[in-house]
Amino acid sequence: SNTVAASFVTRAPAADHAGYIDDLLALVAREKVDLVCPVSEESMHVGFLHGRLPTGVRLAAPPGEVLTGLHSKLGFVETAQRHGLPIPDSARADTPEAAAIAASGRHVVKPILSCGGRDIRIRDAGALENPSPADLVQRFVDGEHLSTFTLARGGRSLVTAIYRGTLMSGTVAVRFRRVDNAAIDAWIARFIAATGYEGFLSFDFILDGDQPLAIECNPRVTSGIHFVEPEPLARALLDPDSLAPIPLRTIPERQQFYAVLTEVQSRFWRRGGGRAARELFTTNDVSWSAADPMPFLTMTWTAWPIIQAARETGLSFGEIATRDIDWTVASRDGDWNG
Repeated sequence: SNTVAASFVTRAPAADHAGYIDDLLALVAREKVDLVCPVSEESMHVGFLHGRLPTGVRLAAPPGEVLTGLHSKLGFVETAQRHGLPIPDSARADTPEAAAIAASGRHVVKPILSCGGRDIRIRDAGALENPSPADLVQRFVDGEHLSTFTLARGGRSLVTAIYRGTLMSGTVAVRFRRVDNAAIDAWIARFIAATGYEGFLSFDFILDGDQPLAIECNPRVTSGIHFVEPEPLARALLDPDSLAPIPLRTIPERQQFYAVLTEVQSRFWRRGGGRAARELFTTNDVSWSAADPMPFLTMTWTAWPIIQAARETGLSFGEIATRDIDWTVASRDGDWNG
């Protein structure tokens, strides 16, 4: 990218959380950094810079304990329940409440700590098989799935984008369209006011009729940011006292070209494949910029180590791309005591 001044390599946070924090602190000091702004799964690690940064250096993220508490699907459920916010019936898998949810009808079993839709299992009514304290059981809701992205400050949303996936890779949307939903806006407003959350915040919702039920929280940037006007967003990040609303872009639908291309290739001869192929070249891409074209044009080359590892392991591209920063891995190594 022609907008990047310099790049640096750190230790992988999922393998060495403490070493990663030390590397970031050294970079902040050496490069005279004023603002640290995490944007992806690394946010859960970067949040632990709170209280350790030099005077005058700002971190555009809540403390690590807040982030990891909401990244935990169980922690988020407990937060929502505490504030009376509607969610599907949910419980840790090794509890009587979870057994009752499973017996009452279709239900979802998923890891309490995970990302990218990993290891989600939908089951019919019945007894839970090998219930684990590492899993969450949630009532299955057969409704429309919508996702959101918000920047919260001062007890309210400066901007919220609501969108639906129009092309999926597994459970992850690779093409998405912005929608309006006043009930979801109200749910998010209640959450921010109740918790005092400040920073990037994203949710997944299922509509139960007209009522939105939040199924999980991603306390970080998600694809909804692509619907936000970038310059006002940047100004808000640079000015921590700004409470000015941030406008949404007029572009209704966006895509991740190479991920969509992979999906189109896999389903070309199936129903809907032809339409997906046509839309591949008409939908606005999140990476393409005529003023900065190389990230888009060289993506296959720059992502080749991830592609190769995915082919060798049989894991998805998303799993490989996030395994160095995934908080799930860190938790297994004992870095998380929540």
